[in-house]
Order: sequence, then structure tokens, then C-alpha cells
Amino acid sequence: MAGVTPRILRPEHPAPRPLAGLAEAFALDVEADLDGVEVTGITNDSSDVQPGDLFAALPGARRHGAAFAADAVERGAVAVVTDPAGAAEAAVDVPVIVVDEPRAALGEIAAWVYRTGEQPPKLYGITGTNGKTSTSFMLEGLLADLGFVTGLSTTAERHVGDLVVTSKLTTPEASELHALLARMREAGVRAAVLEVSAQAIERHRIDGVVFDVVAFTNLSHDHLDDYGSMEAYFDVKAELFTPDRAQRGVVCVDGEWGARIAERSRIPVTTVTSEPGREADWHVDIWEETPASTSFTLTGIDGRAIEVQIPFIGRHMAVDAAIAILMLVEDGFEIDAITESIDRGMRATLPGRIERVSGDEGPAVFVDYGHSPDAFAQTLEALRRVTEGRLVMVFGADGDRDATKREDMGRIAAELADAVVVTDFNPRSEDAAAIRAQVLAGARAAAGEKPVLEASPEEAAIREAIALAGEGDTVLWAGPGDADYRDVAGVREPFVARDEARLALHEAGWL
Repeated sequence: MAGVTPRILRPEHPAPRPLAGLAEAFALDVEADLDGVEVTGITNDSSDVQPGDLFAALPGARRHGAAFAADAVERGAVAVVTDPAGAAEAAVDVPVIVVDEPRAALGEIAAWVYRTGEQPPKLYGITGTNGKTSTSFMLEGLLADLGFVTGLSTTAERHVGDLVVTSKLTTPEASELHALLARMREAGVRAAVLEVSAQAIERHRIDGVVFDVVAFTNLSHDHLDDYGSMEAYFDVKAELFTPDRAQRGVVCVDGEWGARIAERSRIPVTTVTSEPGREADWHVDIWEETPASTSFTLTGIDGRAIEVQIPFIGRHMAVDAAIAILMLVEDGFEIDAITESIDRGMRATLPGRIERVSGDEGPAVFVDYGHSPDAFAQTLEALRRVTEGRLVMVFGADGDRDATKREDMGRIAAELADAVVVTDFNPRSEDAAAIRAQVLAGARAAAGEKPVLEASPEEAAIREAIALAGEGDTVLWAGPGDADYRDVAGVREPFVARDEARLALHEAGWL
């Protein structure tokens, strides 16, 4: 079931904890009477406050969270935790706990409030620029097939057993993450898989969590608006591979960044590659690619081997599947048990990841979430290998995000596709036409004689792309994936690319 539960999942039966116990556990000096005050939850979002909550008033880019403290108390917050500046601003009649860096403390405090360190499930964390979601879904599927009640937190969805809700952040804030883990414990979840973004590591969203196994997929051009350089971006990712964060790791060493993660890791790691001749503990050897599946052998240096068929297209998907398998191997699962699970068939749904929306006749049309140059390259190369005819791509670049990648996105699309249609993709507060111009500059410089079209809005773009394609051709609509909205001028309006693509196919007579 989806869409019928609160956007933030909390335990349904929280156990109250005395606020005095929190002060004692963290040696906090509180100038207030805490006797009899009990907390049942914690949040840094005043609109999410429930009676009994501890409200975390964090400093923000534009306003301090303390400005919302009175609203939080009106909603039922029994205390506020904030920094000295927030304490001076918060005019409330509940205890105010002061810490120097409340964001840095939020994870450990949330872990205490929700007791998530007590009998935690198996925890798996996956980081990287691309491939986090597909690896997470495949790992969760394998765990479920091995008999585990599972939990999942990804860019696309959150799962607690059979409960499914749409995500709003790749990795939730620390207070939300620990609430989610507590909800999982209530539901009997024994293994949980979490995507871990660079922002989550840097902004303390995974504090208070220690993973059994973590994995690194890859690193490529993205988020430089946040980090300024690839080196700084890498440094943040590398922090996941430390004893405070995880016990063991799996690292794909197909690129230089993976090799550096493996070398720098302060926890034991196993390595995997799909590149012939590259040194690694495990090798992915692909022996068949079809429009419906990819088959490969995963072979270890000790001679162990697993034959795998996944219902997804692309070498990068094979690597993601291998990483998921090796995370189980590193956690002590028997190869035979994993092989039996794979033989029964891997989970066949990855929301918005090279997801086919067309029928048996006409062009094959796929929607995908990828929105970086490297993601474009991987997906286009995968589709090229299973496409008999022309490859048409429709895409845009998102606003208020890393602008330095836009020309590269256009260039990659024009180099690897036979025709390109540039459109909009969540322009947010930026001018959509200006974003398209940046993308078009890169595409037209690389296209030669290939068609490069501009179409806005997205409804027009997908129709232009389908008009360029026929039987045996492939259309890739990259960016929106399985999202159910688009963000224009800061307003989120309903929009589902999958539905729009199907409607365009129907209008063209293909569905």
C-alpha cells in the first residue's frame, strides 16, 4: 500500500524515555526542571511534531529552526534542543537543552530516544554517484528471498515489510532515519538496506548508525555545487569506510575512485570489477545481453563462482547485482544459499530505472532516473547493445543543482544517441529556457549531422521523440524516472513521465 501513510514513518507504539535520562546520558547541563518530562519522539521539522516530541531547532541557511519552536510546542513538543543562538531566540515555556552543534548531536540523540542501538536489524549501506537505488532494491530482494522481513530506504521508496511509501530525500534526516529504524523494529524487520548519499554523511544524517556492510558503486561528475571538486566529493564518500560507520565493505574498482576507496578504507573490504585485466577479488564476466535481461558469471580469486541472470539491461546493472551479492557474502551468507535464491529469479522491478513503458509493437520506450553525464553514458551504451535501429534520447537538466554538468550531459547524449530532444526537468527557481540553452550548447557541439531538437514542456518533448522513432528503435527519457511530480518555479505539480510516455505512444498508434 502507498500514499495512505504519513510521509515520515515512526514507531506506532513508542516507549517514553525520561528527558532527565537524556541529559544524564549525554552529560548535558540543562537549566530547567526535567522531573516528570518524558519524550516519545524527536524531529527537526515543526510541521511533523507529535505530542511528546523533542523538537530539534537547527540552524538553517535562511532561518534558524528556533523561529519555529513556539509552533512546535503548540503542536505538543515537550522540550527543545538547540544551540546557544537558538536558545536566545526560542521563547518557549518548555525545557530548552543547549548543545554546541545540534545537527552533529541529532543522530546520537535520536538513537537514544528511539533505542535503535538495541537489537538492531542487519544494516546495509550503499553509496556512490549512480547505482545506489538499483543495488539497494536487488539486495533487498535477495534478503527477502532468503527469508528475511526487510526494510528499505532509497531515493525512490521506503519499505517496512509490506508497507511502501514514497521518499522525499535519498537519505532521511537523522531524526527521521532513527524513527524509521524503530518502526522497522516494531514490524519485525531483520535486515534493512539504506542508500547513503554524500550529503547524508556530511550532514550527520547517518550518525548513530553502524552498518554491518557498506558498498561503494562509483563516483562521477555530480554535486559539485555542494563540494566544489571531485576530490572533496570523494573525501566525503570515503568517510563511510571507517570503523565508526561500518564493519566491512564491498568496493567496485572499475574506476580510479573505487581503487582509492579500497586503498584508503579503514575497514576490511572486498573488491569487484567488470573490467578485464583489472586486479580485484571478484570479477564480473558478462556473457549475454538481451532487451529483457543480462547474464553474467561472478568469479572470485579463490575459484568460487556464481552464474546470474538479472531481468535488467546493462553492464552497470550487472555490476550493481554483483555488489548486492557480495554484500551478502561479506556478511557471512553461504554461496550455495545465495545461488539458490538467484536461481529462483531476482526481483524484477526497479522503479524508474531503465523501466520499459512500451508494448510489443513500435519503438521500445524507457524512462530512467539518471541525471548525470556518467549515468547517461552507462544507460545509452546499454540500450545501444540491444537496439537494432536508432536510439533517440529526451532529457533535461534540473535547476538549482550542479550547473557544471549540463553541457557534458548534452555532449554525452549527442555522442551516444542518434537523435536528441532537449526539454525541461525540474527547473525549480531557475529559468527553464536558460537551462535548456546550456544543455543544447553541449549537444550541438558534439552532434555533427545528428538531429538536436528543443521542445518544452515535457509533454511536447516525448511526442517529438516518439515521432522520430519507429519499429526496432529505442527512445530513452532520462531524468524523471518514477517521480510523481515536477518542480516549476518552486511549485510541485503532479506529473508522471511513465503515464505521459504511454499516452504519447497511444496517440501515435503504438499502444
